Amino acid sequence: MRYPAAQTAERHEGILDAAARLFRERGFEGVKVADVMAAAGLTHGAFYAHFPSKAALAAASVERGLDEMLRHLDRALAADDPGRAFADGYLSAQHRDHPGQGCVIAALGPEFARAADSERSGFSERIRTLVARMASGFRWRRRADARAEAIRMVATLVGAIVLARGVNDPALSDEIITAARAGFGLDTGDGA
Repeated sequence: MRYPAAQTAERHEGILDAAARLFRERGFEGVKVADVMAAAGLTHGAFYAHFPSKAALAAASVERGLDEMLRHLDRALAADDPGRAFADGYLSAQHRDHPGQGCVIAALGPEFARAADSERSGFSERIRTLVARMASGFRWRRRADARAEAIRMVATLVGAIVLARGVNDPALSDEIITAARAGFGLDTGDGA
């Protein structure tokens, strides 16, 4: 049975939304196609009408997550101080505590370190784009060092969230976020 194009597109988006959230929460190996389809409210059998494989779904969900990151960056670029706005939104307890809704780089970046080169190329290209847009759009103390500063900022932001999520001590987790926020000159009043 064929479905109208709009309904097919809506289901496709629902599958991508569910996959993006689940992959960020559990990692690629921690999610089965059946989990994604159940979260999307569809049957397992409907999956292959939308994606040829779990790997294709994972690649599409990561691409979507990286595009979301670039949209977050675009919103920050409209602020008076884009760098501060970007860091302020990123370094939060909300972001730390809800990986399914957060940055795909912090959630899945370590998995890309173990991925095949073919899987890493899209990820690498989006990181290059993120760094280039940050370098050109943020105010840096030394414009000549803008690219290095942007790379340092991405590494610090992502590293802080990865560490804050990874420790099993809530006080230490808050301390990590507080220290990273202080490094960007952000409010550290409540620790997160």
